[in-house]
Amino acid sequence: MSTSLALPAVGPGFLNPEWLISTFGLIGILAIVFAESGLLIGFFLPGDSLLFTAGLLVADGRYLHQPLWLVCLLVVVAAIAGDQVGYLFGKRVGPSLFRRPNSRLFKQQNVQRANDFFARYGARSVVLARFVPIVRTFTPIIAGVSRMRYRTFLIYNVLGGALWGTGVTVLGYFLGQIAFVKSHIEFILIGIVLVSVLPIGIQLLRSRRRAAGTPDRTTGHAEAVGARPTGAGSESAS
Repeated sequence: MSTSLALPAVGPGFLNPEWLISTFGLIGILAIVFAESGLLIGFFLPGDSLLFTAGLLVADGRYLHQPLWLVCLLVVVAAIAGDQVGYLFGKRVGPSLFRRPNSRLFKQQNVQRANDFFARYGARSVVLARFVPIVRTFTPIIAGVSRMRYRTFLIYNVLGGALWGTGVTVLGYFLGQIAFVKSHIEFILIGIVLVSVLPIGIQLLRSRRRAAGTPDRTTGHAEAVGARPTGAGSESAS
């Protein structure tokens, strides 16, 4: 018999992971993962906390009655498909993305942040960005803009989607069976959110230092917008 959990809202009510899962089920999880992985409008969605909560609820037996392996498999497929769409969108739109005006849902700073991340890490950014909110959404688009070789992108896309989609969900599943975690789930979810946004905070601090003229020895100079980072496999797709 499952133990009832009282999961907290770690953001706006409509972004509460438990509410989203209880309302939309597995289909809702897959739609959110797909959107956050490569659609411009998906950057604000709760990917990490959603997957952790999904794993926890699979273990608890509430809302999600599918086996863990199936949930993980479908999440990975949705994540890979989302990045594919983002890559193709970036390749088609190209540099015009950087000339797009700001709006309520679109900010140029998000594009620039992903561009800097891509310039720093090259092809590895497709994997690493999976674990960084906002950057996760825009990196496959930047990869398309930069004309990363499709085969290279696909390999890193599959690897990143599998590590993120399976890793976070399985973590939630096993931790969700620990009594201490169940008793302190609100702190666990808040901690996941804080750890997720920590890289963004660090990047913002570095940007402010550069703007103030303070040298930042921890990062190299970001390449120009739309440039092809060295080692990124950025030759045109065949």
